[in-house]
Amino acid sequence: MTEKPVLAIIGGSGLYNFESLKDVETIDIDTPYGKPSSAITVGTLSGKRVAFLARHGIGHILMPSEVNYRANIYALKAIGVQHIVSVSACGSLREDLAPGDIIIPDQVLDFTRGRPRTFFGEGLVVHVGVADPYCTELGKYVYESVKATGATVHQGGTYITIEGPRFSTKAESHLYRSWGMSVIGMTAIPEVFLAKEAELCYATMAHVTDYDVWHVSEEPVTVEMVIKVLQQNTATAQQAIQNLVEALPDRLNCQCEHALQNAILTHPDRISAQARNKYSLLIHKYIK
Repeated sequence: MTEKPVLAIIGGSGLYNFESLKDVETIDIDTPYGKPSSAITVGTLSGKRVAFLARHGIGHILMPSEVNYRANIYALKAIGVQHIVSVSACGSLREDLAPGDIIIPDQVLDFTRGRPRTFFGEGLVVHVGVADPYCTELGKYVYESVKATGATVHQGGTYITIEGPRFSTKAESHLYRSWGMSVIGMTAIPEVFLAKEAELCYATMAHVTDYDVWHVSEEPVTVEMVIKVLQQNTATAQQAIQNLVEALPDRLNCQCEHALQNAILTHPDRISAQARNKYSLLIHKYIK
């Protein structure tokens, strides 16, 4: 691969069945954190190279807790990606977010347990700032790209991430609503935090598939319900991705690429050669 992808999409494998995707190649890559969920597919869309990674593996074989999020983000950075859009399903926790709608969240709440949340450790201490976890600038482009398809899209909102794989109880769903959460899903964490540590621009295009279990006049969420809406929205997601590729500039007016500038706490003299080698891709700008 000679040309870096201008954008990476993390989502279902069906997303990259574009008729207009040309010059397709598959990149099988290893990382210090193991293999990504799938090989990375790279193709040309509207004259630009775009990368696609199936978060749950080809054929959806990985549960949310089994996804190797670190390997996925690391692999995309390793091939030169700077912008990532996550395409995912979510449940609505608000009356105004109806099934079939799309939301571009700007905040997250971590309600997961036991998932590795950082690339670092083992001799290197890093405290990255995530007050604004998503790239606001990339989120604006994603919003406008979805809006141009004619779909109902909402900008801003909080995505609470639960461990899964089960869906919520009614008690849990009502609790999340009382906290002011907008949507619920299982995959934003730790993906959004790892993208920040990798100094990548990251945004989510979340497709509302259901009203979780809180809505008294709607049926509780089922797998069938989720799949049905996702299939209906695939064409919308593909068109939005193509719109985004055509509109996205080479660089955004954001600070994502400097996220680690003041985040590395360990003194350079105390960082071992082994740690320097393992984390080189992520810290080479700051630790020589």
